[in-house]
Amino acid sequence: MFNYLYMRKTPEISIIIPFFNERDCIHILLQTIEDYYNRRKFDFDIVFVNDGSSDGTDEIIKKITTFPCKLINLSKNFGSHAAIRAGAVNSMGRFITFLPADLQISLDTVDRLYNSIIEGNDVVYAIREVSEIGLIEKLFSRMYAFLMRKFVHKDYPNSGIETVMINEKVKRVFNENTESNSSFILQILSMGFKNKYLNIEKAHRSTGKTKWSTSKKIKLLIDSFVAFSFAPIRMVSIIGILLFLIGSGWSIYIVIRKLFFNDLVSGWPALLCLLLIGFGITNISLGIIAEYLWRTLDASRKRPVFIVDEIIELNEL
Repeated sequence: MFNYLYMRKTPEISIIIPFFNERDCIHILLQTIEDYYNRRKFDFDIVFVNDGSSDGTDEIIKKITTFPCKLINLSKNFGSHAAIRAGAVNSMGRFITFLPADLQISLDTVDRLYNSIIEGNDVVYAIREVSEIGLIEKLFSRMYAFLMRKFVHKDYPNSGIETVMINEKVKRVFNENTESNSSFILQILSMGFKNKYLNIEKAHRSTGKTKWSTSKKIKLLIDSFVAFSFAPIRMVSIIGILLFLIGSGWSIYIVIRKLFFNDLVSGWPALLCLLLIGFGITNISLGIIAEYLWRTLDASRKRPVFIVDEIIELNEL
């Protein structure tokens, strides 16, 4: 590899790549980006966001990169969605997009997104058409997409959204509304604007281990509901009504049996009814309300969604 000389200018696209302990695949990623840069059709820069890595991935990037890029080191691990927001706030490109460090989404996807957005679209979504992901991840993705389409946004695609490219207008609105405990994809989707969907292939991760754990998937599901849907509260109301009707019917049944047959042992039917209905409604309601109260508390604290430790310019345009 060799160094290039650049004059500083605004890139057409900023490609944001968050990473967390990706030492196993970073060399392949950097070589792939360099090859892509050598055959580029437009000016772009890479915005690497180090989401609290402890394996030296950031040091490798600083030592061997030759293409225009920016390295943002966060002070700790905030999560991929917060890292993406940090990259968006600190990006200079006319358009911005987001790619994973594991190369499951090809860099050639950026070309397709760019060709679509310069046609006059404000947002271009890349949705999964063919995938080599595992069965469990595929089932979770299908379930998540169904729930989002049913309760959050009717236009959420069946196969889910892998990445997105947005223009300056959407970028400005996105950066003005930095939300914690939220999905950046759903936030952009909820903005509206003129959009388009593209089908892409998602490859299998070739090296390293995924950081997308089950606990993170569950958190994303909860955050998506609480941040963008009133469905949980509506569900509590519907369950409360149904349990009230069931309890009323059960009470009428007990009264009839007592008056006409008198064959029930006194006390236990009514007590069972009260316990089932009362504790059921109370526990479900408290669980849902607690989720909303926690997020209200989290927002009232005004804690930053991300904290930038340093920004390093490498191989400027």
